[in-house]
Amino acid sequence: MSRTKPHEIVERALELSAADGCVVIADEESSANLRWAGNALTTNGVTRGRNLTVIATVDGGQGTASGVVSRSAVTAADLEPLVRAAEAAARAAGPAEDAQPLVTGTPASPDFTDAPDETSSAVFADFAPALGEAFARARAGGRELYGFANHELVSTYVGTSTGLRLRHDQPNGTLELNAKSPDRLRSAWAGRATRDFKDVDPTVLDAELAVRLGWAERKVELPAGRYETLLPPTAVADLLIYQMWSAAARDAVEGRTVFSKPGGGTRIGERLSRLPLTLRSDPNAPGLESAPFVIAHSSGDDASVFDNGLPVPATEWISGGELSRLTTTRHSAGLTGLPLAPAFGNLILEGGGDRSLEEMVASTERGLLLTCLWYIREVDPATLLLTGLTRDGVYLVENGQVTGEVNNFRFNESPVDLLSRATEAGRTEKTLPREWGDWFTRAAMPAVRIPDFNMSSVSKGV
Repeated sequence: MSRTKPHEIVERALELSAADGCVVIADEESSANLRWAGNALTTNGVTRGRNLTVIATVDGGQGTASGVVSRSAVTAADLEPLVRAAEAAARAAGPAEDAQPLVTGTPASPDFTDAPDETSSAVFADFAPALGEAFARARAGGRELYGFANHELVSTYVGTSTGLRLRHDQPNGTLELNAKSPDRLRSAWAGRATRDFKDVDPTVLDAELAVRLGWAERKVELPAGRYETLLPPTAVADLLIYQMWSAAARDAVEGRTVFSKPGGGTRIGERLSRLPLTLRSDPNAPGLESAPFVIAHSSGDDASVFDNGLPVPATEWISGGELSRLTTTRHSAGLTGLPLAPAFGNLILEGGGDRSLEEMVASTERGLLLTCLWYIREVDPATLLLTGLTRDGVYLVENGQVTGEVNNFRFNESPVDLLSRATEAGRTEKTLPREWGDWFTRAAMPAVRIPDFNMSSVSKGV
């Protein structure tokens, strides 16, 4: 089976299907990684894998049912049982609420019959020597570097009984670097997202972390309270990704989210920010390219297996500070009367200023500069109140200069409320979300100034 081309697996599964409709998704995955600790490489590895999802649809007197079965490491002998299992699941299920005719008419991908793309350790050909240089510099400077670099490439093949033959290759790379003092009392983090590791330099990140460890030599204890706070792009990304995960139109219409309008309806058309901010997704955004069509392995609030292959257009979710779209499937668009707006593979916030984070620090009289957020959890869906912790460095800014490191905090904030209170947004740049980096990496965000960020309690973590 490993020698069988993915498109052949898709075609064979479709041939075997006796259902009224069928969607087959083959994901060919490869990854390469490096890990290091104490200024030395510890492990490296390369993996390969295949996942196959079969979605069978069965028409009945009361509607169309769907059955979804996914398995990894499928052999030739497993293929027919997998198809039959999906059909059995469909027959055992009741009518699918999100049932729609399977998508038709999308032109076939010209490379659908080509072999999948693969990554390998060669992706680190330039990065690895630079990492060795970073180790040497850190060692000489009395720092210890820890972290990992991971690159994966997923070639996805989608075939349907209605004739769709689509393919998308998605590279995805992440670099996380943590610098510590030898006594482990000081820690600083930096991360980057990349498609090919040609645009990340670990020596540059090490130099950035050295500065932050220097800031941390002076400790300042601060109580809980509201502080003017500079959120770096990574923190902004974590907050707005969660906001978009909570932006399903149907949930809003049913009165269950922060985007529900009191008395009924949604907040579309309402101004969310005094700043002229635009939050958008675009599958063709340079450096953040994502699938230009729907790839849905299961149905949920913002996805439907019946929409597989549906084109994903560029969409503005917030336009000039005003809420303009909520995510919809074909089914939820019909229920709510809102425009079709499929879920997204990247997220971009822009329209603020052109100042860097360093320039924003220089114009701060007194406030806090965060490194990143983590352990973010939802407290109240009606307001999208989130709680979480700061991590790896909270710094005190006085008269335009960083004067020391303060203790960590637990925060309680809603990203929607933060947008309404933001007084400045800086230059948009590609960033790696710290909390959601395992699930969502294609983001570009500015740093944002919040005049009264709620640090609800002191945290003793690092």
